[in-house]
Amino acid sequence: MNATVETHAFDLAKSSVRDLNAALHALKPGSNASLWRVANPRGLHAIAAGLDAPVTVEVDGPAGYYCAGMNKQATVIVRGAAGVGVAENMMSGFVHVEGDASQAAGATAHGGTLVIDGDAGARCGISMKGVDIVVKGSIGHMSAFMAQAGTLTVFGDAGDALGDSIYEARLYVRGSVKSLGADCVEKELRDEHRKELFERFRLAGIDGQIDPSEFRRYGSARNLYHFHVDNASAY
Repeated sequence: MNATVETHAFDLAKSSVRDLNAALHALKPGSNASLWRVANPRGLHAIAAGLDAPVTVEVDGPAGYYCAGMNKQATVIVRGAAGVGVAENMMSGFVHVEGDASQAAGATAHGGTLVIDGDAGARCGISMKGVDIVVKGSIGHMSAFMAQAGTLTVFGDAGDALGDSIYEARLYVRGSVKSLGADCVEKELRDEHRKELFERFRLAGIDGQIDPSEFRRYGSARNLYHFHVDNASAY
């Protein structure tokens, strides 16, 4: 028998983000699931940051910097745009931005899933460490810089220096790539990668609508793992 989901309403025109986050932080990791609806976010910063419980937070409007940062277990849905660093350092859970995202979306994130319905700015997935990021639009320059693990799937185009100094993250881009960064190269798209793309499509809620073969795969050439004087100009 499923536990009853408690629903809470929180109005940021009447209470502070600090009050909201304190209430969410008070939830225990093993507590029953609950739904929090947050009204009037007005681009305020750090909404629903640092969560560690299986709670769902629906933000009814645009969020500012670091929304859902350091997320663990929670589902955070932003019904609008998100500012710099949405879902940065996320450990697990699911973050969905129904609009555009600014710079450094999913930066340093270790796990979980980040879905962005619109475009993402520069440095999307910078230093990502295991997160799965899906961008239905395009991404800006220096995205996946020093990306260590995880996947970045882009349905639109990618800006300059994609994957600069990349390690073992896997990048999939359907559109054009303005340029590749140091040590990032195009790689063969094999059946295992098509299967992975199908899973990314499912996470983004568009499974069955796009052929994975329309994407190209990028990853590390593995020339810069260890310093060598002959490669000094590439660092």
